[in-house]
Amino acid sequence: MSPVLMYIRRSTCGLVIAALTMGSCRSSAQKLQIESVYSNLSEKECKQLTADNETGATKDECSGVVGFKLLVLNDDSRSSITVVTPEGKEFPLDYWNVVTHSFSTLGSKAEWRVFREGSRLRPIALIVRVNYLDQERLATPNRKSILAVAKITKEKVCVVEIVKSGADGNVRARNAGDHAATKACLEPQP
Repeated sequence: MSPVLMYIRRSTCGLVIAALTMGSCRSSAQKLQIESVYSNLSEKECKQLTADNETGATKDECSGVVGFKLLVLNDDSRSSITVVTPEGKEFPLDYWNVVTHSFSTLGSKAEWRVFREGSRLRPIALIVRVNYLDQERLATPNRKSILAVAKITKEKVCVVEIVKSGADGNVRARNAGDHAATKACLEPQP
């Protein structure tokens, strides 16, 4: 059984840990599905909360899913996100220290990996594209893109994996999101 999917629910078989590979009570666990739901991160779809005319720093509030919101932070040509729960608890993802120190921007959409059971959704992961300027060679900086995967649990929301772009990058990021609950939070880069 996969130790990754840690969604617990009551069923006719008692407490069941829903997993993709389940022995007994399989039929009740099959009602659970993981899927993607998208929310917009573009400036025109979000509400600006603050703007510092001197530094250019901004904070925008963007809609998420099932009561979650995303605060898009831009400061010193770098971008990050803070996840806000329906209860108003804030979890800074600190992209500018955890994902990249380089100049960065965010993709226009956030991908939420959610459990669906009937009409009920529960987010388990957030995937956001981070575009950055690789300045390893200062004379010829290179634009690159990665996917930041964050887990969403009641206790913790944090980046757990950085997926390099490639032909199967989105698939790898979704897989990482589906298994994010058991992963440790990434530490800031040196």
